[in-house]
Amino acid sequence: MEVRRAIHAGSWYPRSKSDLIKDLSKFFLDKKFGPGTELKSLNQETRTIMGAVSPHAGHAYSGRCAAFSYLNLFKEKIPDTIIILGNDHIGYDKIALMKEGEWETPLGNLKIDSELAQKILDNSETIILDNSAFIGYPFGREHNIEIQLPFIKYCANDKDVKIVPIKIASKFRDNYEVLEKISNDIAKSIKSFNKDIVIIASSDMSHEEVYSSNDVEKFKKRDQSLIDAFVEINPKKAFEAAYRSVCGKHTITTLMLTYKNLDAKTGKFLQYYTSYDITENLGYCVGYFSGIIIK
Repeated sequence: MEVRRAIHAGSWYPRSKSDLIKDLSKFFLDKKFGPGTELKSLNQETRTIMGAVSPHAGHAYSGRCAAFSYLNLFKEKIPDTIIILGNDHIGYDKIALMKEGEWETPLGNLKIDSELAQKILDNSETIILDNSAFIGYPFGREHNIEIQLPFIKYCANDKDVKIVPIKIASKFRDNYEVLEKISNDIAKSIKSFNKDIVIIASSDMSHEEVYSSNDVEKFKKRDQSLIDAFVEINPKKAFEAAYRSVCGKHTITTLMLTYKNLDAKTGKFLQYYTSYDITENLGYCVGYFSGIIIK
C-alpha cells in the first residue's frame, strides 16, 4: 500500500501533533479572521451543505479562512468521503486521481475511498489513474491537497472519513469544455453511491504585488467578482471573472459545475481576507476565500 507522506509538515503547518491541534483550535476560535467557534457536529440525517472552497496557503496565513469551510462542511454531519480538487504548481500536465493507499498527517492517516475513485475512473475518459501525480519527485512536492488534510482529520474526530484526491493540471485552467466533462463524470459517480460525499476545491485567490492601500482595494475588488459569481453558482461567470493569478480557477469552476449537475441552489460567502490583512506588510499579496455550496 502506498502512503503519500506529509512532506510539508514542519513548514506549511506544524509537524508535532500537539502543536497542530493547538493551531487548528486557535484558527476555529479566532474571532477576527476565523469563525470564532469550535466545531460541534449536529450528526443530522441529511445534508444541505454540499461542498466548499478552501484556501491552501501556509496555515499561519490561510488557516483561519479554511476553518470556515470545514466548520460548515462538518457541522451538519461528518461526511463519509471528501473529494479534494487540487491544482498544480509543479508542471504536471494531466487530470489524475489516486485510487488506493493513504495520505499521512500528523493527526493520523486518511484512507482513499477506492470504490468512489474507481467509479470516477469508470465514468471518465479524461480523469486517469496516476500515482506519480501525487507521490515522488517532482509532482509529489505539490502542497495544495496536503494542506487540507489536517483540517479534515481534526474535524473527523474518530470517524474514518475517506478522501479522493484529484489533481487538475494548470494547462486546463482555461479549458471550460474539459472542466464540464470531468464535472459531469464526478457528479455521475457521486449519484451512484448512497453515502455522504462532499467536495473541497483547494484554491487561493489572486497573487500580486501591492504597493499601497489603493492597490489592496483594487486587488480585493478583482477577487470579489469571482466571489459574486460563486454565490450565484454561475460557473461560466466565475470562470471568466477569475483573475489570471487565481491558482485554482479551474478547481473552483469544477466544483461549481459538479454541483450544478447535482441541483445546487445557491452559494454562500463565508470569509475573505488577504495576506496583507494578516501581516499589514505591503508587497507580495495573496487572497484567501471560503465559501460553500448549498442544496
